[in-house]
Amino acid sequence: MSDISDTIKSQSALLIRRAEEKDIPAITRIYNEAVLNTAATFHLEPVSTEERSSWLARHDGTRPVLVAESEGTLVGWASLSRWNPKQAYDGTVELSVYVDRNARGGGIGKALMEELISRARGKLHTIISLITEGNEVSMKLHRQLGFEQSGVIREAGYKFEQYLDVTIWQLML
Repeated sequence: MSDISDTIKSQSALLIRRAEEKDIPAITRIYNEAVLNTAATFHLEPVSTEERSSWLARHDGTRPVLVAESEGTLVGWASLSRWNPKQAYDGTVELSVYVDRNARGGGIGKALMEELISRARGKLHTIISLITEGNEVSMKLHRQLGFEQSGVIREAGYKFEQYLDVTIWQLML
């Protein structure tokens, strides 16, 4: 039996669409795997489907959550979220992208990011991504899509028994 990544690499059809309530269990599963096994997020405990449902409800047409499906299986998601609740920040969003661990390396994250960037142009001013220092794959992808590193927050979070720096990446739209 092949894993999801083989399926993604061997097919050209990847459906990217707006997330729906029915996607919450898969979105939560993908995110919680990252919570438990990576420093891509600074959540320390898995989130519930109820928390993810509330999170999804806070997104709109300007700040969407998109999902990627391959052969009917949700293999990744990405979102644009409010950067700061103060009104002056309304044109700034934070990008998040998570791909199923078995589907990484197949271009899913890039496809999701490209679609979000396309949807943001003309509606927003800038996209920010926070990337944990050492996540070279994410940094390379952001660089390919035109993001520039604009700062570092030293020892911003404590996970896996160590303090971790967070790099700030920015794309002006």
